[in-house]
Amino acid sequence: MGIEKGDGTGENLIMGGLARAVIGCPSIIAIIVTYQPDLGALERLLLALSSQVEAVVVIDNGSGEDMRQWLERLNIASLHCLALSENRGVAAAQNEGITWAKEQGATHVVLFDQDSVPAPDMVARLYGAWRQLEQDGLSVCAVGPNYQDLRQSKSSPFVRVRGLMVSRCQCRNDGDVLEVDHLISSGSLIPMTVLDTVGGMMEGLFIDYIDTEWVLRAQRRGYRAYGICGAKMSHVLGDKSIRFLGREVVARSPLRHYYLFRNALWLYRQSWVPWGWKLADGFRLLQRFCFYALFAPPRLQQVKMMTLGLCHGLWGRQGKYPA
Repeated sequence: MGIEKGDGTGENLIMGGLARAVIGCPSIIAIIVTYQPDLGALERLLLALSSQVEAVVVIDNGSGEDMRQWLERLNIASLHCLALSENRGVAAAQNEGITWAKEQGATHVVLFDQDSVPAPDMVARLYGAWRQLEQDGLSVCAVGPNYQDLRQSKSSPFVRVRGLMVSRCQCRNDGDVLEVDHLISSGSLIPMTVLDTVGGMMEGLFIDYIDTEWVLRAQRRGYRAYGICGAKMSHVLGDKSIRFLGREVVARSPLRHYYLFRNALWLYRQSWVPWGWKLADGFRLLQRFCFYALFAPPRLQQVKMMTLGLCHGLWGRQGKYPA
């Protein structure tokens, strides 16, 4: 593992972060996980984000030496890179970034995928909302932005489980703050104190359901998650989309569907996960299986990998798919 630094030294960053923590000022570090990224999209993310946080650390999942050299050429102050020798998965990369941020004295981390772009005030709005919720006496594990997939005509709804049904909550105005049961990891602002209590991301899941499992684990300890309607972000969800009955439905590769179905079944087998959530999410999973089997090419490979994921989830298999 190598660390490439931007302007300034690691020691100065650590001392600055600790000083801000002592006097009560936030020290927010952004963590971006990359794997063979679209460099143009990643540059847009870095330029949009670097002025909003104290530091940005890119955790690259084995893309190669060219990735570190490209980041150096951007010459962005406080941009750092931790290059992993192989693809260890999203959760492991996020945990590496969280550990690094903690060493710098961060009070909060904000997580990002490589295909997101925050609005210029997104991080400030998230932090302001978190601070207000805390002042109101609420225990907050994470706050997340109102994001829009650029292939969709409107922003994606936030999600709550009500009884046995998954409820989609749309923002009515920018002042809305919605309690939710799920936040996508990209754009989520998380206090370091909560990570100390709840723990980091579950590395065995590798990719998919990582954010869901973590929020469920935090809720078990009495924390709540909130969607902040005034915090905006663009985000590309999935590999592509399929037009169906006038709607754009997110599609993924067969391999991504393997992880999605495997990790869902693994979560359903955990005794601490609420039964209402299991039944609600299980119904959605059944709908996904039917849709992807019928409409997501290559259909035979989709069915094969989804079925294999279900089997491996029942057997409790975790980690990277054995290629």
